[in-house]
Amino acid sequence: MAETLIQIGIVGCADIARKVSRAINLAPNATICAVSSRSQEKAAAFAAANGLPLSAKVYGSYEAFLEDPEVDAVYMPLPTSLHLKWAVLAAQNKKHLLLEKPVALDVAQFDRILEACESSGVQFMDNTMWVHNPRTAAMANFLNDTQRFGNLKSVRTCFTSAADSDYLSRNIRVKPDLDALGALGDHGWYCIRAILLAANYELPKRAVASYEPVVNKDGVILECGASLYWEDGKVATFHCSFLGNLTMDITAIGTRGTLHVHDFIIPYHEKESSFLAGTETTFDDLVTGWAKQPIKHTISTDLPQEALLVKEFARLVSEIKFKNSKPEKKWPTISRKTQLVLDAVKTSIERGFETVHIYE
Repeated sequence: MAETLIQIGIVGCADIARKVSRAINLAPNATICAVSSRSQEKAAAFAAANGLPLSAKVYGSYEAFLEDPEVDAVYMPLPTSLHLKWAVLAAQNKKHLLLEKPVALDVAQFDRILEACESSGVQFMDNTMWVHNPRTAAMANFLNDTQRFGNLKSVRTCFTSAADSDYLSRNIRVKPDLDALGALGDHGWYCIRAILLAANYELPKRAVASYEPVVNKDGVILECGASLYWEDGKVATFHCSFLGNLTMDITAIGTRGTLHVHDFIIPYHEKESSFLAGTETTFDDLVTGWAKQPIKHTISTDLPQEALLVKEFARLVSEIKFKNSKPEKKWPTISRKTQLVLDAVKTSIERGFETVHIYE
């Protein structure tokens, strides 16, 4: 079994890398073989603090790390502004790529990353964890069931979190030279992905940003929203913010049913999560209550969703490495669609909340 473990290295010691290193340790088909930072000391401290195997190599240089032939794949939690340079170099060095979201500053940059991955025949996946939770598959089954849910009419998503003063002044997500997309890139990414999931990944045709987003002194978005429109009449809205109490909601309304989720990004419980599904819900005769109510569906899992993400990523890498399979195109396609919508919303804000058309 040890010979078949996918050897994953970590590029950068961001805080989220703590969570992903634990996920790699939990995944049955992967192991951490190396970690790199801009300094040897920081990489060594990360390895010691996060239970990395004693065999894991420690690098004080990204370049040297990416040249290591024993590294099969890399997890890259670097600031978004650094993705293009280092993701392309990772792909050129034949490393399969698990990239933190947002994947790029815009779709043009992301296309260059994808081109490098395709040229080298390596797998790409972004680190959107919640879509790998088995609850998400159950939700998708309900949303795509025309007998229970019907046809999608509208979706509303929201992800807010109350950042403290230290976060709002020092975190990379509020720095224009590091993560210039701010709350739109971080929280909005999840909202857009949830909308696309509800629409079975059909791209909307138009995006209109909500008026007056909140920005910091450097012009980085701290709070914003948008509406999305499809040609068949579907509509979606989302709101994302670093300035509101923690909320992670999806409401999807169909012609026959409704889906509600209140913890879609990070479940209330690590190994158990739920959603509400209502089909042809109705009032009672006197309209004093609900005669038919939504049903709570609870799904359990042996592994947390981030470990399931790593497990799937490592499975795809293993198929390529040991069975000469081709990279799975599903994940880069979904990432690109998410980036396209994000770009359209950003453009709408920059153009004074004009309608922006979205093209594949």
